[in-house]
Amino acid sequence: MLREIKSVRQISGEPNRRWFNDDDMDLIVWHKGNSILGFQLCYDKLKEEKAISWKPETGLMHEKVDDGESRDGHYKATPIMIRNGHYDIEKIKMNFLKSTDLIDTNIRNVVLQYLVSN
Repeated sequence: MLREIKSVRQISGEPNRRWFNDDDMDLIVWHKGNSILGFQLCYDKLKEEKAISWKPETGLMHEKVDDGESRDGHYKATPIMIRNGHYDIEKIKMNFLKSTDLIDTNIRNVVLQYLVSN
């Protein structure tokens, strides 16, 4: 179940953000007052983490998290996001809906609006 992390560091020059998380999912929402300016929904954190992000200027994007682990085990690099085209939107929506009982309904509805319109 997604729960809000209350003491989220705000970054100067960026819109305010709220962060919700559970064992397998993170949702970060950028907002100004009640207006949502963007979001990132990270999922499959326990397997091969991926993210769906939305901003008005870029639209909806799907990416995979490259965790920075070397294949030979010698070093750990900084994780980065890489484009990843294929995803099961129905499964993502279903898992998101199962996890949103405790979050603001406006946030849930905005995220769903963009997932459904995809």
